[in-house]
Amino acid sequence: MKVAAIYSRKSKYTGKGESIDNQISICKDYLERMGISDYLIYEDEGFSGKNVKRPEFQRMLKDAKAKKFDVLICYRLDRVSRNIADFAHLIELLEKYTINFISVSEQFDTSSPMGRAMMYIASVFAQLERETIAERIKDNMLELAKGGRWLGGETPTGFKSVPIIYNDKDGKQKKMFKLEPIKEELEMVKLIFQLYLKHKSLSQVEKYLLKNNIKTKNSTDFVKMKIKTILNNPAYVKATKEVFDYIESKGITVIGEPNGINGLLLYNKRKGKGELKDKSLWVCAVAKHEGIIEAKDWIEVQKILEKNKEKAPRLGNSKFGLLSGIIRCAKCKSTMKVIYGVLNEKTGEKPHYYSCTMKLNSGKTRCSNKNAKGDEIEEYVIGTLKNLSLDKEKLINELLKYQESLSSKSLKDEVEVINSQIRQNEKSIDNLTNTLSLTDDSNLSKILLQKIDSLSKENLNLNKKLQELKDTHQLEVARKKKIEEFAKSVKRFETLFESASFEDKKMLLKDIIDTIYWDGDSQTIDIKYKEAGD
Repeated sequence: MKVAAIYSRKSKYTGKGESIDNQISICKDYLERMGISDYLIYEDEGFSGKNVKRPEFQRMLKDAKAKKFDVLICYRLDRVSRNIADFAHLIELLEKYTINFISVSEQFDTSSPMGRAMMYIASVFAQLERETIAERIKDNMLELAKGGRWLGGETPTGFKSVPIIYNDKDGKQKKMFKLEPIKEELEMVKLIFQLYLKHKSLSQVEKYLLKNNIKTKNSTDFVKMKIKTILNNPAYVKATKEVFDYIESKGITVIGEPNGINGLLLYNKRKGKGELKDKSLWVCAVAKHEGIIEAKDWIEVQKILEKNKEKAPRLGNSKFGLLSGIIRCAKCKSTMKVIYGVLNEKTGEKPHYYSCTMKLNSGKTRCSNKNAKGDEIEEYVIGTLKNLSLDKEKLINELLKYQESLSSKSLKDEVEVINSQIRQNEKSIDNLTNTLSLTDDSNLSKILLQKIDSLSKENLNLNKKLQELKDTHQLEVARKKKIEEFAKSVKRFETLFESASFEDKKMLLKDIIDTIYWDGDSQTIDIKYKEAGD
């Protein structure tokens, strides 16, 4: 007897469109007409169809590879996927495992050549419709942007988003958002611009802010990147013709009238939350809020930033910074960077030290941890690891013993108990279904249907629990792999370290060490090894 897989999906928990239950019910009716009464159910509620990163969909694919069903059925084609490439891959996978695909709404059945051809055609139109809708939404967003309204996201420092109610040309009440100033934060923004114009250095501005314990709007310490983001933002500048000319010179489209009062907002800058789009696609529009920085000052700041772009300081990672990236300050937990002392005339080299970045950036006001002598602390760490590797046989045996303890017998037992309960419920459902088909008593039929529904829901929950257990098992497998990698790292350290290149030495250290904490007052070093079970 054939087994079917019913897949259902709904993007959001709303009343619009066919519900999960309705989709399943329609598929069941279709299967009944085909003479198929044995089926598995996969439900993804609250997931988009634009990709296949859906828990139940992934479980269904695993079951397909395990050949747990012969037919995959869904209410409508776009329930499975809205992406042509994903859909084509699914069809190929189903064909590989000789599984037919049925879409009830479109009446497609891949068991026939015509059905397969029509399926691909329908998927092309489904994606075309999706892309058209997405493009329409983008165009609409850009049209809205031209009015200088705030379209959402994290507001710039110094502003909050507030709604404005207005009537459109048809007299209908609408709502949009604008940026409203937060006086205290804008005073801080003005200070940042003043400091940068004075010092022409992000490091000096950072040092001042740290020294005076001035925090970001999210109550965190300022870093150079955050300061640069504020300085670059046109939201603060008063829109003038000079500002328009400067922005247009960068290839950015500018919209609105420069009135010397309002600020500017940038739109269509990024692809989602990721990489920047080409500047020719950016739109800069006069906003509804007022600017606070004079045009000449803002333009001057941009020019200084451009000039200093290639001079920005970086965390020390020279050939002398063997511990760069893993050494931290024990007092404030900040990273430590390599700095250099006075040139040694005998050796022709400058001694290197590891210094707390918080101490350096705040002018010693936020941290006073003493520097670590680079050659001494590196020698200590390497010696410690070599001593560790002398006992490597004992260490590796302990790790492997721990690895074996992760083989969870109780997990296997629990999986078997759940599978047994699912089989028992399925048998009960079959018996109840047979009884239902033989009775004419409406009251009894109602009771039987309720019981069948209850058992079906119980099996659904059991299947979800089963998946959770499988996920736990996969985590165990990953942990075991990390244990093996850690054991190998310790084993190869002694043999490879001395002959390794500088970069390879750094990699060998990072394979074993998570973090090194240096306390300059007590002259102590605390090495935190990578946890093999993490």
